[in-house]
Order: sequence, then C-alpha cells, then structure tokens
Amino acid sequence: MGTVFLSTRGLPIHSGQYKLTMDLLRRKFLLNAFKLFDVLNAGFCLIVSIVWGFDKSIRMSFHQIAELKIAVNNIIFFLLALLIWTTIYSYLNLYRSKRLDKPVKEILDLIQASSIGCLLIFFEAKLFSVEVIDSYTIILFLLLSTIIGITSRIILRLFLRVVRVRGRNLRHMLIIGTNPRAIKFAEKIASAPYLGYQIIGFVDNQWFGGNKDNLKRKSLVCDFDSFQSYIRNSIVDEVIIGLPVKSLYDQASKIITTCEEQGINIRYLSNLFDVKAPISGNCFSDEELLIHITHKNMDFYPSFIKKTMDIILSIVLLIVFLPLLAIVSIAIKIDSPGAIIYSQKRIGKNKRIFKLYKFRTMYENAEKKQADLESLNEATGPVFKIENDPRVTPVGKYLRKTSIDELPQFINVLKGEMSIVGPRPLPVRDYKGFREDWHRRRFSVRPGITCLWQVNGRSSIPFERWMELDMEYIDKWSLWLDLKIILKTIPIVLKGAGAF
Repeated sequence: MGTVFLSTRGLPIHSGQYKLTMDLLRRKFLLNAFKLFDVLNAGFCLIVSIVWGFDKSIRMSFHQIAELKIAVNNIIFFLLALLIWTTIYSYLNLYRSKRLDKPVKEILDLIQASSIGCLLIFFEAKLFSVEVIDSYTIILFLLLSTIIGITSRIILRLFLRVVRVRGRNLRHMLIIGTNPRAIKFAEKIASAPYLGYQIIGFVDNQWFGGNKDNLKRKSLVCDFDSFQSYIRNSIVDEVIIGLPVKSLYDQASKIITTCEEQGINIRYLSNLFDVKAPISGNCFSDEELLIHITHKNMDFYPSFIKKTMDIILSIVLLIVFLPLLAIVSIAIKIDSPGAIIYSQKRIGKNKRIFKLYKFRTMYENAEKKQADLESLNEATGPVFKIENDPRVTPVGKYLRKTSIDELPQFINVLKGEMSIVGPRPLPVRDYKGFREDWHRRRFSVRPGITCLWQVNGRSSIPFERWMELDMEYIDKWSLWLDLKIILKTIPIVLKGAGAF
C-alpha cells in the first residue's frame, strides 16, 4: 500500500483521495444527521409527554395548549433539556462506532443514557419550577424516547449493513501480528463486509501464518521498528493487536503507547492470554472478545460540566459582544479588501481537521506568501511567528494585540470542535513539523481558545515549553484549573502581553 498522508478534508493523500474524502464527508454528515434526529426526538417526546401528562382535570385541546403563553423561563428550560440530552448521549459514547458490538449492547447503552438524561431533566424542571413536568411526565418521556431511539438504531444498523456491503462507510483497520490468531480474526472481519472494515494490512517482522490468498493478498505494510513512522503518516481508524503477548510483550506495549499518544483506537484479542474461564462480552463473534483500550483524560461528570459551560458561556459572550463584532466587521471591510472572517484548517481532537474561524487580520493571499517569509521566522520548533509580520493589516495589528480576532472561535466551541480552555489548535503546516511523539498527546483533548500557554507568555515562550504546558494541562486538568486559566486570561488579553 502506498504512503497515505493525514487527511480528512482535502489534504494530500494517495490516488484514492477523492473517494476517501467523500466517504469521510458522508460519515460526518450521517453522524450529524443522527445527532439532530436524537435531539428532535427528545424535543418531540418531551412535548408529547407534557401534553399527555397535563392535569387531566383541565380538559384542553392541542389547539388550546398551542395558544398558551410560553414564559421565557420555560423556553430556557426546554433548550437546556435538549442540551442535557445530546451531551449525555455523546459522553456515554452513543455516537461512537458500534459496528463490532452486538445490538443488545447498544440498546442497553441507550436505555442507560435515556435514564440518566430523564433524571437530570427532572431535576432541571424542579430547579426552574416547571410545574408541567412531574414524575408521570418523565416516565412517559423515558418510555417514548427510548422506544423511538431503539427503533431508529435498529433501522440504522440495517441501513448501514447495506451501505457497507456496497463499499461505503468503511473504517481502516490495521492488524498487528501475522500469527494464526491474528490471521483467523482478520479472516472473520474479511468475511463480514457488513461490518464496514477495510483491512489495510498487517504489521510484523515477517509473515508467519495463514494463507494470503484468503485475505485477498493483504500484505505487511511495515515492521515493528517502522510502525511509529507509518502510523504518523497513514490514515488508521483502529488497530487490532493479535501478537502473542508472552514472547512479544515489549513490541505490543510500544505499539499501544504509540497509538495512545496519537489518539488511535486500540483493541486486542482477549484470547491472547489463554483464559479458560468464561468471559462475557459483546463482540460480533461469540468466539472472539475484543478488549477496547480507551484513553480518557477527564472523568464524566466534570467533563460534562465543562462541555455545558462551554456552550452556555459561548452563547452569552457572542450575544454580549455582538455590537463589538459588528464594529470590527465594518472596520475590517474599510481597512482592506477581502473577507471579514478568515477560516483555516487546524488539527483538532484525535487529529481530526476542522476549520477554525478568526477575524481576518492579514491582506488577501497572505498564506501563499508565507513561504517567502520562512527565513524571518522568530519562533522555535515547527510553528511560524513574526512580530512585525508585513502581511498584517493596520486593523489586524490591533485585533491581534487585543485578541479580538479570536472571538469567532466561540462558534467553533458551539460546533463542538473546540473548548474555551484547551491546547491551542495548530495549523496543518505546524503539525507536519512535529518531531517528538509525546507532543502529539496534546491532540487527545479538544483544542481551546485559551490555555496555560496563553497565560504564561504566549508567543514569547519557546516551543518546547509550550508543549510542556499543554501536557501539564492535560495531566492536571480540573474545572478549577479551567476557571483559573479563564480568570488569568482576562488581564493578559487587556495588556496585550506576548501577542504578535
């Protein structure tokens, strides 16, 4: 297989670029559509439950209920209820790939998420003093939303089976090892096209077992020593470890560490340890149980609060700064020709690429002129910074100094691509210049608008120290740390310290 460069939205890859890019776009569209369906389902079921559960002593028609005046308090409650619902579903992994799970596991996960969501919405109703939400209404809401949710997922599974058999919605799987167990598992995956996995190859020092013809001549893509280099520059969604642990423990350990650093899903075959006792699991095959290694930096409840606060603060700040946003837009238009908002591809969580929004601070086609200015770069490491960049407009200099150009990034926060606090998202050009794998661990969390780098000197600190601060944030994260960073950011921004 030829070299494949990191790509999700049009970055350079091999000759299959168009097909791969379109598959990723379709996958993202389908995921967002399903999230929207769940939100609409929750809203519909909540309204129906309120109408059905309304005080039976008051006989009201749907038309009469529709004519009732709705208080602002109730509108806020309803919107926050939908936010709670979609956040719970996301954090309980209902939108992660379930293709190797049995349907019963997904159904149980959905029941769990719906139950927690209903409980939180019930507490929210008491907090907002919403009288029409009582225990009867919540139970009705739970039953309706769960039934529709389960039905929709069964239909989606059937639909995806058809789509995947036709070669769409595929995920790239890399198998570590060519021993009989690994080969047997690969054959099972290859014989189940409805799962939607494309085996891109094997990693081993040589081919040990099995007939390549059974796997349509899948080959060794690299050996253990070159695995780290291969994984940096290739699109791999999941890594399956099938190595005999007793003899190749060191290699397996290094592979897991490398995948964790770069945010790649890892699974290993449970029978590697020759466990004789029965093991419960939910893999597609009763003969194989895959253990999924996840790397979570944040506990559920604090991260749930963080996500909720991100959304609430972003909405509030965008509303508060609306007059300023209008003034800045006019100033940019008067100052120089070009778009008001500038978007650039940045590396986000798990190295997914997204478009970051900023107010334009440079003249048109400034990015194309960067190559001519590389010799003037004042930053260390792979990043590019010039204090008196000739491409920056007069208004842009002020916007950068005050960080006003960053305000549109609250839209990225609302889209779920960024957080208010987190490692700063880097351009694709800077990512390609990374030389140390431990630097890549910064991509295991959502990037942010502000961070420890922002409050410790910004552009004036060297690259290595910047990366150390990002690791410190990830390792020591807490809600209190986020609050301290936000409070420290305010005076730093007002002074314009370290910004260029």
